Amino acid sequence: METFEYKVVTYDTKGFWGGNVEVSKIETQLNELGNDGWKMVSCTSTNQSYGASKSIVCIFMREKDR
Repeated sequence: METFEYKVVTYDTKGFWGGNVEVSKIETQLNELGNDGWKMVSCTSTNQSYGASKSIVCIFMREKDR
């Protein structure tokens, strides 16, 4: 039977009202996680106010080693 482990990563947005994302920084970390066998299964932004995002929350999973 397959068993999985999960990881939650939060990326904070920048700027006074939020919403500014350092794409290259996130892309680098996503590639590192992918190389370690993590697969993103969900990603969502958290609402701060007036449509601005305070952070981005991503959930990853990978099969556990036996």
